[in-house]
Amino acid sequence: MTVPRILVIAGSDSGGGAGIQADIRTVTLLGGHAMTAITAITAQNTVGVQGVHAVPVEMVLRQMESVISDIGVDAVKIGMIGSAETAAAVADRLAMLANVPIVFDPVMIATSGSVLADAATIASFERLMAIATLTTPNIPELAALGGDEIALRFGTHVLAKGGHGEGPMLTDRLIGPHGVLKAWSNARIETVHSHGTGCTLASAIATGLGQGWDLIDAIERGRKYVREALNLAPKLGQGRGPMGSPFGFHGHA
Repeated sequence: MTVPRILVIAGSDSGGGAGIQADIRTVTLLGGHAMTAITAITAQNTVGVQGVHAVPVEMVLRQMESVISDIGVDAVKIGMIGSAETAAAVADRLAMLANVPIVFDPVMIATSGSVLADAATIASFERLMAIATLTTPNIPELAALGGDEIALRFGTHVLAKGGHGEGPMLTDRLIGPHGVLKAWSNARIETVHSHGTGCTLASAIATGLGQGWDLIDAIERGRKYVREALNLAPKLGQGRGPMGSPFGFHGHA
């Protein structure tokens, strides 16, 4: 099989723990070729986000068009979107792609607690959920988007991540238009070095879909990859540091 071509539409993280940097690392380690359309440049580190500079919508679209028209795309991962205008334009362009799986991670708040999307941008996420194969909100994001029923409302699948839950066991639920399809529970990994978990999981799933895996297999490999990355965290920075890079990782097909 040729190398799967994964288009990542997301923001840059200067600290290297999340965003485009985490996406490229994940796609590469799982055997894909990462292409990017950067939506925002952030000044951030392990303790917070010190600044956000949105990339103009036209430039985001030009990046997308450059790779779509020449290299082609087998799957798309959407992360930090930057603005409501960008969300609408990206949704319109991606709607023109035929049979390309799309994983949308609705980034609203960074692991450090910094807000990365305003109310108008969050409202515009509906356009992206309507074209997504899978949307991957954490607990507060799912609540802000409308709860479990968004799977039915937008005719999509939702991976409701349990990482923000309480207690020693965490559960992720895959919800389809007609209810929960599967749930995965694992013991919480006690670490503060969890920056980039959402970006990494969504990119891992997108890579699996681009490789032709079915949704559940892609999710299961992605979850295993994230857990291994958490266990390998190099403990960098003074706050919530980046995860590690599981070189030689092998997930089942």
